[in-house]
Amino acid sequence: MLASASAARSLLARSVRSAAASNLGAASIGASRAASIEPYADYGKAVFTGRVADEYLKKHGSSGDILDDPSWTQTHADTVAKAVLDWAVDRGANTYCHWFQPMASSGVRHGQTGQVQNMMMKFNRTTNDVEFDFDGKALVKGETDGSSYPNGGLRATHTAGGYLAIDTSSPIFLRGDTVFVPSAFVSYYGAALDEKTPLLRSNAAISKHGKRLLKHLGLDIGEKDVVSNIGLEQEFFLVPREAYYKRPDLQLTGRTIIGKDAPRGQEMCDHYMAPPSLANPALACMQEIQDECFRLGIPLKTRHREVAPGQYEFAPLYGYNTTQVDQNLMVMQIIEEVSARHGLAALLQEKPFNDVNGSGKHNNWSIATEDGTMLLHPAKINAATGNPTAFAVIMAAIIAAVNEHGDLMRMAISSPGNDFRLGACEAPPAIVSTYLGDDMTFYLSHFKDGKGEGEYVPQTKMLDLGTHEVLPFEVPAEDRNRTSPFPYGGARFEFRAVGSSQNVSMVNTVLNTIVAEKFAEFSDACDAGKDIHDLAREVLNDNWRVIFNGNNYDEAVQQELTDRGIWRIDSGVEAIAQLTAEKNVALFQKMKVLTKEECESRQHVLHDHYAGTVDMEAKCLVDMLNQHIIPSVKAAGVGPLSDLEAAVGTLKSAIAEIHAAEDSYKAAQLARVLRLETMVDIRAVCDAAEEVVPANLWTLATYKELLFLDSHTTVGNDEGDFYEE
Repeated sequence: MLASASAARSLLARSVRSAAASNLGAASIGASRAASIEPYADYGKAVFTGRVADEYLKKHGSSGDILDDPSWTQTHADTVAKAVLDWAVDRGANTYCHWFQPMASSGVRHGQTGQVQNMMMKFNRTTNDVEFDFDGKALVKGETDGSSYPNGGLRATHTAGGYLAIDTSSPIFLRGDTVFVPSAFVSYYGAALDEKTPLLRSNAAISKHGKRLLKHLGLDIGEKDVVSNIGLEQEFFLVPREAYYKRPDLQLTGRTIIGKDAPRGQEMCDHYMAPPSLANPALACMQEIQDECFRLGIPLKTRHREVAPGQYEFAPLYGYNTTQVDQNLMVMQIIEEVSARHGLAALLQEKPFNDVNGSGKHNNWSIATEDGTMLLHPAKINAATGNPTAFAVIMAAIIAAVNEHGDLMRMAISSPGNDFRLGACEAPPAIVSTYLGDDMTFYLSHFKDGKGEGEYVPQTKMLDLGTHEVLPFEVPAEDRNRTSPFPYGGARFEFRAVGSSQNVSMVNTVLNTIVAEKFAEFSDACDAGKDIHDLAREVLNDNWRVIFNGNNYDEAVQQELTDRGIWRIDSGVEAIAQLTAEKNVALFQKMKVLTKEECESRQHVLHDHYAGTVDMEAKCLVDMLNQHIIPSVKAAGVGPLSDLEAAVGTLKSAIAEIHAAEDSYKAAQLARVLRLETMVDIRAVCDAAEEVVPANLWTLATYKELLFLDSHTTVGNDEGDFYEE
């Protein structure tokens, strides 16, 4: 594994030399040699699962198999704790923490997690010796102050207990000298104070009702679960750290509140999937990020440049949703930390720069049986159930869920930064439709109209380029639709509108819950004697309007979809308010995912988070005006000085109005107006000033200095000649 930044930069050179040596050796003995995976021998060694866990548990008379059943927390907790302690000590760790996910952390809390780190030892006051001390009780349960985290009124200073319980669905891992124990975080009365607990409850809901529906379709999976799997594509920007330090808005809010466009942006489409340059530190940074992630068992397989200058993406292999959420949080933390070691700053906010693409986190969602039968793969689910229309029935339930609860899907992506992305030709608009493709739409149309009972077989076609060198090859019959918020992508749906900085627990809680409800309704109707195929046809007819296979960016189309009655909520603040709509509270209560009080508290927290984000941005703009922009204009003797000075008073008045708001909802509404109207107008004045002030008098880093790593950074040659022998 790569041990340092310099080692990362020399990986390719070592590989070239190693390959050359191998080829020479093979040639000399007339034999071929297999590729070596030795550089990746440490993959997953910092995760207590699989062979790692099995090795250490066997030393204590058990095996890794006990971790498959959550009851180990009651029957084998001390055994597991001893094995974890041995593993930790062998890897140089002496500290542990219960690692949890407070609400409303995106954009402000480093790592988006909470933890109290305790040493795994005690201090003998009689002998003055230090002894290891870590048992099952310490491993599976913890306690902390619950009132100092966002809680929406669920806790108070005089009733402050917060309780932590290990989440057995996500493996214990180790980084540095610390063992991290993924945990749920709840109040004394069991109210969810975190992002993880509702997701775990929604997993229980989709498993329970998914098993019921499968049984009606002909597949009884017994004690096995139906599980939700996700794959998360993480986009981000890398900017020179020296320039980052000259932007208070980036440092404190994650986005540029002002800034004139550079003469060059993404007009030439020249950045997307361009070769990573060895002339700047981005590639070495990404290699080191992957290296750290590999040690943690995070299969960060794909890396590439994205559309905007300075924008990049990582994508892992998919996996169980709670594990993937936990790993994504760690990926984001590692991206931020490693980038600093390379003289870079990572920006995870959804829209750090104006007039170039922002960043998303595409949430690829699928469901399957615990042993791997994919419910959204037509051939596999039809074969497993022995029912040629099982896939059509499942799709009918999902289509109904999207049509009825598009407001909740919109709520789930209402991070503050997404206000600037949705519908801007870089992310789908805030109109929640689903793309199925003409092929599947044709099949489901015939199914619902009673014109066919057969199995859906996805079509393919051959592309013939008319060349001798490139032979004809097969492609899917359906093209990609990047404009749809929730397109079907072959065995999965891709929720494309998710924001890059988000903890996606709420996103997947919503997807699980709305689909579980429809599975339950289908199963209830079948229990009452309804034919499942007739039911699916009726449901498809009632919810057909939500299917749209065209261009969602087209404004005429957006009006058409709005006229259909498809959920459209342009304001993230208003979308958050849907969390306490009567139908949604009833849904979460019925599925046992959130109580009424938890819905109300979560809505309050999200509105506070929105208003707080804008409050920081506005205050930062006041400081930038007073400390940078106005002094620069005065020094230059050019620019809209009076307008800039007036803007300070406008901002301060708006901030005061937000602080005086009667509740969090009203504060968020005022904050949205300030952010998307008042601050946009003030930005135009600031950018006009930047345009005329000489560069030597402008004290803030410009877009030109921030966005173009290839022309504004360099990598020192600390490895010698790249091709040296």
